[in-house]
Parts: sequence; structure tokens; C-alpha cells
Amino acid sequence: MSISAAQVKELRDLTGAGMMDCKAALNETNGNMEEAVDWLRKKGISKADKKAGRTAAEGLIGVDSGIREAAVVEVNSETDFVARNAAFQEIVAKVAKVALAYGGKTEAVAAAPYPGSDKSVADT
Repeated sequence: MSISAAQVKELRDLTGAGMMDCKAALNETNGNMEEAVDWLRKKGISKADKKAGRTAAEGLIGVDSGIREAAVVEVNSETDFVARNAAFQEIVAKVAKVALAYGGKTEAVAAAPYPGSDKSVADT
């Protein structure tokens, strides 16, 4: 069965998976989009299992304070190169501000909108 570029694009839009992974999933499932999504999900779980044992021992602490309260967040990464990156430092600072604004409740902070984005903090 021939898989079209439009099918690969549609699957990528649905899942966020890489182009070659989407093409392989569609080939394995004979072009069935729902089965391809499941196939990618199963493959993603095995990839996550490989990474689950890794330790994210580097990172930063972000602090933001108001008049009567403060928020402290810890954001970890696998390498110090990431932790020293200006973009990572900006993320930590923004997450600390969100944590202060949302009272530090983990679920509320994770679901809160990330500043300057249409994504939530958890999706950033």
C-alpha cells in the first residue's frame, strides 16, 4: 500500500511524532489512522521506558516573591549544558512566577497558561 505525504502530515499533526515514525506506523497499519496512532503510542511507551532510568540531576531553582508569599520551583534537566542555557533559565523564572500566581498548587500550576504562549506550563 502506498502512503501519501498528506496521510503522514495528518498523523504528525495528530501525534507530534516524527515523519519517519509516522510513515512506519502507517505502513505497519496499512494506512489505518486510528491503528497508526495506537502503534505510535505503543512505540512511544517503549521509548519512554528506555529514558525512565535516566537521572535528571542537573537543573535550577526558581524563586519569585510577593509581599506576603513566595514560590520556589525546581526544574531538572539531564545535563548542566541545558541548565546553563538562557532559554532554560527563562523557563524556570516564568514557572516560578506562575507558581506564585497560582498559589503553588502543583496541579493548578501545571494547568496554568505559560506566559507568552497558548500552551500550559505542563505542555511547555
